[in-house]
Amino acid sequence: MQKAIIGKKIGMTQIFDESGKVIPVTVVEAGPCVVVQKKTVENDGYSAVQMGYGDVKVQRVNKPMKGHFEKADVAPKKTLKEFRLENCDALNVGDIVKADTFAVGDSVDVSGTSKGKGFAGAIKRHNQHRLKETHGTGPVHRQAGSMGACSSPSRIYKGKGMPGHMGAEAVTVQNLEIVKVDTENNLIAVKGAIPGPKGGIVAIVDSVKA
Repeated sequence: MQKAIIGKKIGMTQIFDESGKVIPVTVVEAGPCVVVQKKTVENDGYSAVQMGYGDVKVQRVNKPMKGHFEKADVAPKKTLKEFRLENCDALNVGDIVKADTFAVGDSVDVSGTSKGKGFAGAIKRHNQHRLKETHGTGPVHRQAGSMGACSSPSRIYKGKGMPGHMGAEAVTVQNLEIVKVDTENNLIAVKGAIPGPKGGIVAIVDSVKA
């Protein structure tokens, strides 16, 4: 049975296992999420469920979204995400998905938006090597260097590592282990680091490569 949930990254800490070994974990406030819509093969061409997370005031929602939530008879939600699960038939509109859907030892993939770094140079953005600092190179020690050939091909190939906007993009970290589940407070402790800043929205799904 495939499982998925939306959550909010609380931050990192560490816990100890039975043998006293320290484990670095990221704490995620997972759910409660509500099923807002079901996509079917007959109507939409594919099978999926749309989940909502985080309450929002009605006046903060525009008219089309207000009608969307009213049709499902659920309170407006701040974040909506769609999951293509194998067992979509087991979920119905209005169902609540909580942290207890996952168990200790489950292998999961966590997706989120990475921290934005702003405009970054080629060294920081693409791990390029700096130029030599002697024989008249300066003042361009940290610039990208040669861009390519001369009259042929008279252009720069696509994909060339250059300075630009770094971070703030969709990132998925695969095969993370769930170390602890707090069902009372809807908290999940995931081993290791996950994308995004504190307070960032993440999606936790069963690992595709487990």
